[in-house]
Amino acid sequence: MATTASVSKQRTVGGSFLLEEHKLDNVFTPEDFNEDQQMVAKLADDFATNEIVPVIEKIEHKEWSVTRDLLKKASEAGLTNADVPAEYGGSEMDKVSSAIIADRIAKCGSFSVSYGAHSGIGTLPIVYFGTEDQKKKYLPRLASGELIGAYALSESTSGSDAMNPRTKAVLSADGKHYVLNGEKMWITNANFADLYIVFAKVEGEKFTAFIVEKTFPGFSVGAEEKKLGIRGSSTAPLILNDCQVPVENLLGEIGKGHIIAFNILNIGRFKLGAACVGGARNILTHAIAYAKQRKAFGKVIADFGLIREKLAQIATGIYTGEAMVYRTVGMMDNALSEIEKGSPDESKETRKAIEEYAIECSIIKVWASEMLDMTVDETVQIFGGYGFVEEYPAERAYRDSRVNRIFEGTNEINRMIITGFLMKRALSGQLALLPAIKKVMDEVLAGPSTDEIEGTLAAERTIVANMKRIGLLVAGAASQKYMQELVNQQEIMGAIADIIIEAFAMESAVLRTMKLVDAKGEKESSLATAMTQIYIAGAIARIEAAAKKVMAAVAEGDMLRTQLMILRRLVKHDPVNVIAIQQQVAQRVLDANKYAF
Repeated sequence: MATTASVSKQRTVGGSFLLEEHKLDNVFTPEDFNEDQQMVAKLADDFATNEIVPVIEKIEHKEWSVTRDLLKKASEAGLTNADVPAEYGGSEMDKVSSAIIADRIAKCGSFSVSYGAHSGIGTLPIVYFGTEDQKKKYLPRLASGELIGAYALSESTSGSDAMNPRTKAVLSADGKHYVLNGEKMWITNANFADLYIVFAKVEGEKFTAFIVEKTFPGFSVGAEEKKLGIRGSSTAPLILNDCQVPVENLLGEIGKGHIIAFNILNIGRFKLGAACVGGARNILTHAIAYAKQRKAFGKVIADFGLIREKLAQIATGIYTGEAMVYRTVGMMDNALSEIEKGSPDESKETRKAIEEYAIECSIIKVWASEMLDMTVDETVQIFGGYGFVEEYPAERAYRDSRVNRIFEGTNEINRMIITGFLMKRALSGQLALLPAIKKVMDEVLAGPSTDEIEGTLAAERTIVANMKRIGLLVAGAASQKYMQELVNQQEIMGAIADIIIEAFAMESAVLRTMKLVDAKGEKESSLATAMTQIYIAGAIARIEAAAKKVMAAVAEGDMLRTQLMILRRLVKHDPVNVIAIQQQVAQRVLDANKYAF
């Protein structure tokens, strides 16, 4: 089932959201799904409801045959091979459809993880980096579910520091094999996968990827890990003891394994973000159902203001997360639409187009994983004592959520990527960040501007513009003090990343709502407006706190006082009645018995 991307008119530069306001016809939202994409959403949702949910207990009890059967059924439906070209047996969908599947299939954390490891990081390295022979040999069998894929990067001493593994690869004397020795840790699908993308250092120096089959001599799987969450997914070490890998199974180029690892992780990040949004949407349904039947003090707890506040905050997070994920994936599809199909450089150009949005992918990964953690935490609170009991859905969702802040690069690493990539692109001239920082500094030192934003959501757009100015201001102040050494100031880099993340989230919600208002009018879009206002109200405080943290670290005395004065001016706004609009959002989801607007 191939899908056609809904593409915008102009290619968007990755990271440019901080420097400019993106035009509405250049912003993709869930409301822009075409008929094919809507069909994919229904197909994935029905599959999750009818095939996955009924066997969750079997999945959780590690019946690997159940998971394998589900992956095969999903493959037959075209759900696990969305990114595999049709010529190799895949359904060859656009990236929006691929994200939709990850989103809608996420009704069971354990299966969602198994699905992601197979369809994403376990298969895509061969799609993008494999030779023609490797693609012909492996992709049709991966696409059909005959083979299950896995990805082996981490080691006990090199989790986030993935480029420094101890696993070594040495060419055999006859030149026919690479002999791999080492141990890979925390490998998803380890016990039931057939094919592994394994990273090792050739001659102990050159970081390289290999395609390793389970049946290769010297390959074995260690004991299953006993985990906090996602207990129904297989996680175990791989043991490589003089493992013989044919030379034709070297993936990509010797010493270029990092290109494979980092590019595949970008895709993994936006899919993980989509899955987190889907997971939040799913658990909200359970929270609503419980709140409407649980009685206390003579009425259902769904009538209590503090419970309704939690439901509204969760719904707001889902709305904002959807806006962020599909805005980013829409930008990818637009860039990918410019690549000539079947050209010799198609794979290379595809990788470049995806890497363009590495900053946004990291933002989505961090933000969505932390939004889901908030969601499951509040759901446990809504369930009260029952939230701690295994037979209720809140407990498992709470445990399963936690790993998402570790997967696909920890959130700390991704925060470093966000700020680091922005600064790197600025210094290379790829992104006009430095002129934008200078312009903002000149503007704020000149005093308050008389220019006003007018039209739809004018107040919210003004706030977003000012929050982006704060991001540029603190990035400029930190760069001015530390220059090239800024990369070593992790606390400052992290705080700048927090501002950038919130600015992207706020703007994504605003742009989505603006498109809705333009299409349906203010009255019909009032709930979307309410959720946007709720999110912005909380985000302003978070941005202000992060900005103060940076300012106090990079300035003192009169300079610090001046910066704080500018900050106060930029965060100044008329507050909205958050309590009233949260009531409006809560009532809507309670009436619908699910996330809805």
